[in-house]
Formats: sequence, structure tokens, C-alpha cells
Amino acid sequence: MQLYTSIEIEQLQQDISALTEINAWVKTFLGRPHRDLGRSGPVCPFVPQALKSDSIRSTVIRAKNLEPQQIEEIVLNYRDTFLELEPRDREVGINKVILLVFPDIPLDDTDKMIDAVQQKLKPFFVESGLMLGEFHNRTESPGLHNPNFRPLRSPIPLLAIRYMVEVDLPFLQGAEDLGLRVRYLEAYLRLFDKGGKDSVYLTNARRALALAKTQLPQENILASTPDISPTYATDISLPVRPAGSCPFAHSR
Repeated sequence: MQLYTSIEIEQLQQDISALTEINAWVKTFLGRPHRDLGRSGPVCPFVPQALKSDSIRSTVIRAKNLEPQQIEEIVLNYRDTFLELEPRDREVGINKVILLVFPDIPLDDTDKMIDAVQQKLKPFFVESGLMLGEFHNRTESPGLHNPNFRPLRSPIPLLAIRYMVEVDLPFLQGAEDLGLRVRYLEAYLRLFDKGGKDSVYLTNARRALALAKTQLPQENILASTPDISPTYATDISLPVRPAGSCPFAHSR
């Protein structure tokens, strides 16, 4: 039997309000077409099936008195929760998502409490075969089919955890830091380059990794030489992400 105090009941009411708002946003925005999307179908094609299979879990994180480092620890713990949560099989659980909702974070603080945390923790998620996406009402991340569309704007700041998919390659090979780019691409290929499997994405991942490895020593040398800016080759072509892509799949 669960017993609640008056303060706990008030907290539950606040949490339910935030969860209800995010659930409505998932259904009415991510799960439906949008005139500015730039393609047919819902904003996130995975959402209808995820809703049907009831595989989206959400929780409220009260961050009013927390420092970014404390939020990082909480988010990392949820990485482990995600991996332990059924279904654990990637193919079966491809629509599994955990939404960490932060109703106490003001919009003015989303850069350091959401964006910065996401960027710092992304390597730990990628190397676990996962992606961590950031959502809030001020993100300027553009849509893939319409650069003027902002698919990652949510009514309440949140971070989304889900499995990495093959079409995530553009978000991994686009890392500005070459060391991180190498780590991301190596993690990507460990995950998908199995059994002689081949695809345009894998081919591009191998080429991008080889290029990044040749550029890495050059970047280190140039970084120690004043007034010299490195010039990188940018001729690796990547396939345009298909209409089956999803905002949850975004992660800088």
C-alpha cells in the first residue's frame, strides 16, 4: 500500500501535469504530419508504432536546485536503466525511448543544463550503442528536409534516450572535434559493421573514419602552430536521410 503526504500529493500533481503536456506533444506534434516538415508522414515516423507498442517511457526530473554535474549523473544512470529495460534486444526494442522531462529548467538555462549536458554525455551513450537527444523551446537545430523547420522544439525541456540506428551516421561523422569523430565512427562501425553487411551508410562511415584518422595528427600539429588554420577535406558524400528519420534520432 502506497501512502502519500500532502506535499507528496502536490508534487505528484505537478509531475502529472508535465508528463501530460509532453505526452500530448508526442502524440499531436511528433506523431502527426506537419506542413513545414518538407516530406509526407508524421514528424517522427517511429512515434505511431512506439505509441501502439507503448514503448515510450517518461519521467520528471526536478532540477531546480541541481548543478549540471548532478544532472549528468542522473542522466548517466538512466542510460543504464535504458539498457536494462525490456525489451533488451535492439531489433525488438528499436522503438524504445526514455524521455527525461525537466520542467524546472528555465529557457534561459537550457544551454548549460540541457545542451551542454547532452554534448558532454553523448560519447558515453554512443559507445553504448545509444543516442541522447536534446529538446527545448529555443533549440535552433533545423529539420533535415526543411532547414527552416525546428522539429526539436518541445514545450518543456527534455532529453531523449533511444537506440542508435544506422541512419544516425550524419550526426556522428559531423562532430567538429576529430578525436570525438573517430570515437563515434568506431562505435558506429562496431555496432553495424557485422557479418559482411554493407550499405551506403557503412561505406561512408568507413571512408569518414579513414579520413578522420589521417586528419587527426594534422589537427594536433596545426593546433600548436599560431596563425595557421587547418583545412579539411569535405568531399565525403552522405545519403540524405530517408523519410523514416525521426527527431528522436537527432543528437548533435
